[in-house]
Amino acid sequence: MTSSTDSAAARARRIVALNTAYFQAKALQSAVELGLFELLAERPAGLDRIRAELGVQHRLFKDFLNALVGLGLLDEQDGGYRASELAREFLLPGPTYLGGTARQHARLHYHAWAQLTDALRDGKAKSAVAAQGQLAYPKQYEDLDRARQIMLHMDAHNGFTADELARAIDWSRYTSFVDVGGGRGNVASRIVTAHPHLRGGVFDLPALRPLFEELVVSAGTADRVDFHGGDFFATDLPEADVVIFGHVLPDWPVGDRRELLRRAHKAVRPGGLVVLYDAMIDPEERDPEVLLQRINHTMIRDEAGAYSLQEARAYLEEAGFTVDRIAASDTITRDHFAIGVKSV
Repeated sequence: MTSSTDSAAARARRIVALNTAYFQAKALQSAVELGLFELLAERPAGLDRIRAELGVQHRLFKDFLNALVGLGLLDEQDGGYRASELAREFLLPGPTYLGGTARQHARLHYHAWAQLTDALRDGKAKSAVAAQGQLAYPKQYEDLDRARQIMLHMDAHNGFTADELARAIDWSRYTSFVDVGGGRGNVASRIVTAHPHLRGGVFDLPALRPLFEELVVSAGTADRVDFHGGDFFATDLPEADVVIFGHVLPDWPVGDRRELLRRAHKAVRPGGLVVLYDAMIDPEERDPEVLLQRINHTMIRDEAGAYSLQEARAYLEEAGFTVDRIAASDTITRDHFAIGVKSV
């Protein structure tokens, strides 16, 4: 008798699982959009109460909840359902919240990826904001509620990166830093919390100032992190010991990347650092999650695109920095850090 794990049917199921993997993604996203995990965070609830609280009518809603149990996002308890430990860690508002990125993928990325075949053929981004080009962020930031959702998506990723940055750099040698394109200050707040002697700054579009002020007050870092509003192609970057670019360079054409690093070289004090973190291209990489994440950049905006480890080195050296190191990090998007030193 053929082994159940080596039969033709078992092999076929691997293909079917790939073909329907979006079922699981949409189950997660819908649960977040419904507010299911917040409802079940403190105590279990039965099917009827969950239906009533969330206004759900689907006749197979119990199957939906049981599927979330199977995915490890809910636990069955006392005849009802409760958010699992994993869901409570990452899908409830807080420092490690990933619900923002689930919402952003449901709203923007999912629809873009539905057109992947067309994108592969014509080489064009397919997201709803692709036509806005470099005006995409300014236009979205005009609506603070929309901007807040985008920031939640970004913070879901950069919080893990901030913790890695706090560990990877010897901050005792420096007193100040500025996070260029730092959004509402999540990275900066986490770094100054880990290293209280530091003075941090965020440089981003002026429209984000209200969201920045909200976050630093809630994080208790308003007295140690400053906001600098401006366009980083038109306004000089604030002077600091360390300048950080995180998930910024891939949004811009190569010439603009070089210009940003020239501006960074002017802003960094002698002996200071510039730090890049991105999902950089490693020619030896074969992890599908990493490779598909890189493609995701190009599905959203035409100007966007990952750059290689070798290009990171070249960008730094062309701007006048000496490369200190380029190394992999333990972040959600498997980022690499590229660190350059400005000569004394």
